[in-house]
This record gives sequence, structure tokens and C-alpha cells, in this order.
Amino acid sequence: MSDIVTEAVVALTEKLGSEGFDGSAKFVIEGEGALVIDGSGVHAGDDDTDVTLTASAETFKAILDGEENATTAFMTGKLSVDGDMGTAMKLAGVLA
Repeated sequence: MSDIVTEAVVALTEKLGSEGFDGSAKFVIEGEGALVIDGSGVHAGDDDTDVTLTASAETFKAILDGEENATTAFMTGKLSVDGDMGTAMKLAGVLA
């Protein structure tokens, strides 16, 4: 597992807090690996999920740091979404 994926797991775990996430989503960080967010929390992995979001490490970090809005990243082609858009929108709310 890359350092970027490890850092992302920690950052997303902090953002989720004790709320958890209703559904499942996978973030694929290009060239680094993948992580999964589901009802049990955040972990590195490549499990099947309701939605898969793919972005570069730079875009993913900007979204986590609040420098880039996930919806804007999607609309400008920096973030691709495959699967359930409703789950993707719920996740965008968690990342905001």
C-alpha cells in the first residue's frame, strides 16, 4: 500500500468521525491504489462497491484538503464516477 493511500485512509477516517457511511464507495487513486469507505469505516482495498470514484493523487488530495470541491472536480473531468450517483453525492457531502 502506498503512503498516499495510507494517508488518505487516515484523513477520511477523521472526516467520517463516528458517523460512518451508509453505502459503499471506492476511491481509486491513479498509480497509487484504492481505498473503500463503507459502514465499517475506511480501509485500503479493492472491494466491489456501490460507486467507484477515480482521480489523480493531486486531485484526491485537493478534495480531502478542501481546496477542490468534489462536484466541481467531477464537472471539470478531474474526477470520474462509475456506479450509483446518489451514493457519490452522499459521499460528496461527507467530504465537504
